[in-house]
Amino acid sequence: MSLQCGIVGLPNVGKSTLFNALSSAKAESANYPFCTIEPNVGVVQVPDQRLKVLEKLVNPQQVLPAVIEFVDIAGLVKGASKGEGLGNQFLANIREVDAIIHVIRCFEDDNIVHVDGKVNPVNDKEVIDTELQFKDLDSIEKRIQRLQKVVKTGDAKAKKHMAIANKIKEVLESGQNIRSMDLSEDELESIYDLHLLTIKPVIYAANVDEASVIDGNQYVDTLKEAVKDENAEVVIISAAIEAEIATLETEEEKMEFLSEYNLTESGLNRLIRASYSLLNLITYFTAGEKEVRAWTITNGFKAPQAAGVIHTDFERGFIKAEVIKLPNYEQYGSESACRDAGKISQEGKEYVVEDGDIMHFRFNV
Repeated sequence: MSLQCGIVGLPNVGKSTLFNALSSAKAESANYPFCTIEPNVGVVQVPDQRLKVLEKLVNPQQVLPAVIEFVDIAGLVKGASKGEGLGNQFLANIREVDAIIHVIRCFEDDNIVHVDGKVNPVNDKEVIDTELQFKDLDSIEKRIQRLQKVVKTGDAKAKKHMAIANKIKEVLESGQNIRSMDLSEDELESIYDLHLLTIKPVIYAANVDEASVIDGNQYVDTLKEAVKDENAEVVIISAAIEAEIATLETEEEKMEFLSEYNLTESGLNRLIRASYSLLNLITYFTAGEKEVRAWTITNGFKAPQAAGVIHTDFERGFIKAEVIKLPNYEQYGSESACRDAGKISQEGKEYVVEDGDIMHFRFNV
């Protein structure tokens, strides 16, 4: 399962600095708008201490962590929905991602110009919200226009789709995002093909100065207050600190650097955890002499679905799954010892995979 998060925000909020730090892919960074023209994609390993435990126990030829893709998307300005700046390109890029990481400037720096001349996190958020809402409204209105002709023929399915489209239109016209709506599965399916923007889950990355990286500041407080009803998480992060961490080579150097700021982990780790939580994702593992590997699945997947993430044949010909819990693997030290101790369970098609399960699939095609 490939997870892709789009890093968005107004120009000069720290998007490219953060992206460079997270992925070590050198998107051009400069003190002027639109320095990021094409979306840059960086593939980042998902940090997971459980992999290190398994590596020590299994001693495989290779270890393959789960990965997450970060996409640095061109800066947005007021009027983007009408094609201002790089608006059309931005809006096309953002349709492709699973979730949005909205970087919002929460720091003062006279050397870095703000596109509106002053730091105002809530206003910055609303500018992008409005542009995405306008674009979604345009998509919904076009859908309504197409449906009107069909509805006149008495088509019951078209009437149902029309009712859903009008419901969403009212929400957008009131200045709200579609993700604030409690839509049913049928309603979500009705609009799936539109790839609407404001339905995507969002994390607000409050980019702060180094002094505010622990507790935030007044800008972070106002941002949290503004989004408290959105079911969205605010992650405090310092792009400047992340950029410095990215230059360090060893884990020991990174931890020593973090300790200077009284931090126990990087902002990247917190951002990835927030992304997994936002998208309701968990990890299971496969472990053998050739490789130990982490696999990302949606929480609630049953064993055949989890097997299908490895290969569709695994799901199609699923027979059973052998499951070891990590604490048992640690206690007994090997798969064979777990088997001798009766700590490998045989699970069928209805087994719901749990985070951290170590799995081996039996299948026949």
